[in-house]
Amino acid sequence: MNKHIIICVGRQLGSGGHDIARMLALDFGAKYYDQELLNLAAKESGFSEKFFEQNDEQRGLFRSLFNLHSSHVSDNSLYQNNFSQESLFKFQSDAILKAADEGSCVFVGRCADYVLRERKNVVSVFVTASIDFRVRQIMVKQNLDRPQARKFIEQREAKRAAYYNYYTGKKWGAAESYDLCIDTSVLGLQATEQLIACFIRKRFEL
Repeated sequence: MNKHIIICVGRQLGSGGHDIARMLALDFGAKYYDQELLNLAAKESGFSEKFFEQNDEQRGLFRSLFNLHSSHVSDNSLYQNNFSQESLFKFQSDAILKAADEGSCVFVGRCADYVLRERKNVVSVFVTASIDFRVRQIMVKQNLDRPQARKFIEQREAKRAAYYNYYTGKKWGAAESYDLCIDTSVLGLQATEQLIACFIRKRFEL
C-alpha cells in the first residue's frame, strides 16, 4: 500500500488493543509505535528513557519530584534543564509528529490522535471490551485473582484517562472523541481487526 495513512489506537486495559494495533500495522504495511515512542522521545530530548517510562500515560510524577528538595533527587539535571511534565509531553509529541512524517504508522495511545489532529490522513480508533473479558485477560497476563485484576484495571485506567483528558481537552473512551469505537469481546480480536481495517479502507478509499 502506497498511501500514507496514520492509525491512532486508544484502548481499554485488557481489551486486546495492542494486538489489534499490531495486526493493523501488518495489514497496512505501517510502522508500529507503542513503547518505541519512549525511545524516540528520549533520543529527541537527550534525557534518559527511564523518565519517560515512569511517566508513561500518567500525570503527576514530575510535579511530585519538583516538590522535593533537589538533594533528594538523584539526577539534578532535571532542575537545571527545567524538565517539566509539559516538556516531557512536548518531546513525546515531537517524536509522534516526526514518525508520522516518515510514512504510514500505527500509534498506540499517548494522545497521538490529538497530537495529529490537524492532519487529514489520520483515523482514530478506540478498542474496548466487556469488563469480564478484560478481567480474564489481566488475570492471566499479570497472574492476579479476579478482585486484584479488577483493581489493577481501575487504577491503571484512572491514570490513563486523567492523562488523556488533561492534554487533549476531550474525554478518554467517549465515542465522540474517536472516529470508531469497537468492542473486541463481541467478535474476538481477529474479526474485530478485520472490521477496523474495512472501515479504514472505506475512509481513505484504499
